[in-house]
Amino acid sequence: MLERFFKIFSCDIGIDLGTTNTLVYVRGRGVIINEPSIVAINKKTDQILSVGEEAKKMIGCTPGHIVAIRPLIDGVISDFEITEQMLRYFFTKVHKGAYSFLARPRVVIGIPSGVTEVERRAVEDAVRNAGAREVYLVEEPMAAAIGARLPISDAVGNMVVDIGGGTTDIAVISLGGIVVSRNLRIAGEKMNDDIIQYVRDEFQLLIGEKTAEKIKISIGSVSPLKEKLTAPIRGRDLVSGLPKEIIINDSEITEAITPSVNAIISEIRSVVEETPPELISDLMVRGIILAGGGSLLRGFPEMVEKTTGIPTRLVEDPLTAVVRGCGIILEDIESLKEILVSS
Repeated sequence: MLERFFKIFSCDIGIDLGTTNTLVYVRGRGVIINEPSIVAINKKTDQILSVGEEAKKMIGCTPGHIVAIRPLIDGVISDFEITEQMLRYFFTKVHKGAYSFLARPRVVIGIPSGVTEVERRAVEDAVRNAGAREVYLVEEPMAAAIGARLPISDAVGNMVVDIGGGTTDIAVISLGGIVVSRNLRIAGEKMNDDIIQYVRDEFQLLIGEKTAEKIKISIGSVSPLKEKLTAPIRGRDLVSGLPKEIIINDSEITEAITPSVNAIISEIRSVVEETPPELISDLMVRGIILAGGGSLLRGFPEMVEKTTGIPTRLVEDPLTAVVRGCGIILEDIESLKEILVSS
C-alpha cells in the first residue's frame, strides 16, 4: 500500500555519483542534472550554503569560515553526512513541486568496481537516508557498457575503460558479468594535480585546481600534437608573491600528465594480458570502448590502440555513459537484476 502511495509522487532515478561531477537520470526525461560533487558549508553554524554549480564557484573565493567540500574522494564516500545532504538536494531538485517531501524514489546508482563491502554499504545507506525507498547498485564499467549499448549478456567479450574524476575502471565483460577488472585511483583529478605541480616546479607559479582543469581541457594531450596549442595561464609568482601570466603549450601539459597516463595505459595492458584467449579474439573484432571525461584527452584512443594492438574508440557522449546505463537498467530493472551488485 505504502509502495503504491510513494510511487505516485516519485520518479525512478539513475545516478552517477562521481568524485568530480554527479549526474542524475530521470526515467522518461533523460539526464537532467550534471553538477559538480561539491558542497559549501558555513563552519560556524554547520549550515549547508550551496550545492553543485553554485558551490564550485566558491572554491578559492571564500572567507575562512566557509569551506567548499568534496564529499567523495577516489570514487568513494569520505564524508557520509555531507554526501547524504548533497543527494537530498538532488532528489528535491528532481521532484520540485508541492509534494516533493513525499517523494521516495527508486534509485540505481553506479559504484567503482572493486570497492569494499563497507564502501558499498556507505553508498547504499547514504542514498536511503537521503530519501530513496529502493536502492540498486551497479558497477560503473558495467553501467558504461550498458550505456554504450554493448551486448553484455551475450557470450562475447566487451572491454570498457571508464576514466572518471577520481578513479579509472577497466573491465572485460561477458555473459552479464565482469571477467577481468582493475580499479585505479588515478584519473582526471590526479592529472589536474600533476599540472599544478609541474607549473609550480617549472615556472614557480602557483595555480588553483579550476585553472589546471581548464588548461587540461583546452590544450591537454597524451602525446605531442602536429599543430601546437597554447594557452595563457595565470597565478601567483612564488618568488615575488605578485600576479603573473605565462603562456603554456600542449607539449608541456603532455609532459606534466605523462606519469598518470602511463599508469592507466599499463593497467589497461595488464587487463588485456589476463583476458582469456577466446575473449581476446572477440576484442580484436569488437575493440575497446573508452568512457568518462578523462578519455576525451587528445590522442588517448590512439595511444591505447597502439599499446594493445586492439581497435579503440570513444563511446558516444563519454561523460554520460555511466548514468545512461543506470537509466537503461531503470527502464527494465527486472530482466537486468542479475548484473546488479548484491549488498
